[in-house]
Amino acid sequence: MFLVGLTGGIASGKSTVSSQLKELGCPVIDADLVARKVVKPQSPAYRLILRHFGQEILLDNGEIDRQKLGQIIFSNPEKRRLLNSITHPEIHKEMFKQILLYFIKGYRYVILDVPLLFETRRLTRFLTHTVVVYCDPATQLSRLMQRDGLSQEEAEKRTGAQMPLKEKRGLASHVIENSGSREDTHRQVLRLHTKLEDSMEFLVVRVVAVAAVAGLGGLFLYTVRLLVS
Repeated sequence: MFLVGLTGGIASGKSTVSSQLKELGCPVIDADLVARKVVKPQSPAYRLILRHFGQEILLDNGEIDRQKLGQIIFSNPEKRRLLNSITHPEIHKEMFKQILLYFIKGYRYVILDVPLLFETRRLTRFLTHTVVVYCDPATQLSRLMQRDGLSQEEAEKRTGAQMPLKEKRGLASHVIENSGSREDTHRQVLRLHTKLEDSMEFLVVRVVAVAAVAGLGGLFLYTVRLLVS
């Protein structure tokens, strides 16, 4: 099994591409959903966030108000880095558990849907392919304003807090152009899906994994013989 990183920018259409891949039967691990899971009340990350950001970021039911926390970190890079340092290790641990489960089930590859894939770079060394969902800046801004009901100034502040899509595009091994119609995007997703399905890279990874397990098994048996001799 090999890993494919999927990323983009706010309002670039990454969620649309991720949904289309799921409909095609691709296993997708959504870092945003994992992020919600690891900050559930009384989790280690939840307690650290409250310690640094205070009780005022909570909803009435005790859960973290993501919108309020988002407003804080988008206007303060230092606090954004602090939040990332708390949540990212927990997110990565949970994602690893899910990857292992898919590996055991025999999937050829898994798609990791990660918004900050290139910003943090913690996962890129494990990826065989990286995919960026791109749209031009004007379209991105317009979609964000319409989707979240933001002013142009507010929308520009949010897009400005992220790595520019043009820069991400240059780092990716595959690009999905999402400035046009949904149908055009879907055609590109189908081509990507076919390429990944036809790839034999998963065999290389499995051979390495089996060899590693066999090597550990041999080392274990050798150790046992030494102990009993």
